[in-house]
Amino acid sequence: AKRGGCSLLNVSIRMDWAHMFASERKAYINSVLCLMSKPSQVDHTLYPGAKSRFDDFIVVHANYSRSIHGTGNFLTWHRYFTFVYEQALKNECGYKGTQPYWNWGTWAHDPAKSPVFDGSDTSLGSDGSFVAHNGSVAGRGAIWVPSGKGGGCMKSGPFKNMANNMGPMQPTMDGVVANPNGFYAYNPRCLKRDISPYASSTWTTTPQILTLITTRGVKAFQDNINSDFAAGNLGIHSAGHYTIGGDPGSDFYQSPGDPVFYLHHAMVDRTYWIHQNPNLPGSLTDLDGTLTVFNNPPSRDTTLDDLLGMGPLAPELKIRDAMSSLGGPFCYIYL
Repeated sequence: AKRGGCSLLNVSIRMDWAHMFASERKAYINSVLCLMSKPSQVDHTLYPGAKSRFDDFIVVHANYSRSIHGTGNFLTWHRYFTFVYEQALKNECGYKGTQPYWNWGTWAHDPAKSPVFDGSDTSLGSDGSFVAHNGSVAGRGAIWVPSGKGGGCMKSGPFKNMANNMGPMQPTMDGVVANPNGFYAYNPRCLKRDISPYASSTWTTTPQILTLITTRGVKAFQDNINSDFAAGNLGIHSAGHYTIGGDPGSDFYQSPGDPVFYLHHAMVDRTYWIHQNPNLPGSLTDLDGTLTVFNNPPSRDTTLDDLLGMGPLAPELKIRDAMSSLGGPFCYIYL
């Protein structure tokens, strides 16, 4: 059925990275490397550390972070953000494919062996080199994630030598210190990872994903995917970031600085998409949450007419136009 110009004849299909051909993975990798090679377009008096178009997305995420996590717009904002990134790969770097996702559950007990992280030329890089450290902390110290086998610079893969230009903004790994000159000051260094089977095997297994997608109502879905630090629950969303770990993979503000961010958030979006489908049409208007992180400080409830801001990356979009992957500017489904 046709809907806003989107139909089964022209719908894009987003794929699991593990199920893509090597040529398809390389096309995606090359488009990301292309985005990293293009000059930044943000205001460099405000963001002097942003050197590439890839960095521009980090700036926007960091700027909005206090109003897009633990909020009523968390799912739709990140849906739109991931879509805008996918469009940049297509429109600025000639990418012909779609945004892939990382299916957390498949390798939850040994994520470093996943095709996402195996360090081959068809991966998004490897673990970091081993650096002894005392793990990472989440929830402002409420949850400790033990160190993995990495902690240092990424060892291999297409992004081994990529630039990590800004921050650290809110580092979580032991031994990583926040940029003394501020979030956006130029601070070139390697990308570090500390891939954590503890985070993935504790919070992102296939049974846990099945529990998430079969919840009824967006409040229950968000309560499941979000963290409850006081209860010692990292939550599926944060656990994905802490599975990547390092610098900037688990940085609250700067996490899009690791290219796996977009595969992680495509999987977040995929679980939301699966959750929505059996509950149509009610799920297209089902919102829960306020405008601030876990309602701190207290704020009003999110509404369908609230705007999803993308800074200089894309026009604002009403939440109601981001509730369906076949509506608004979108036309995609997941396999």
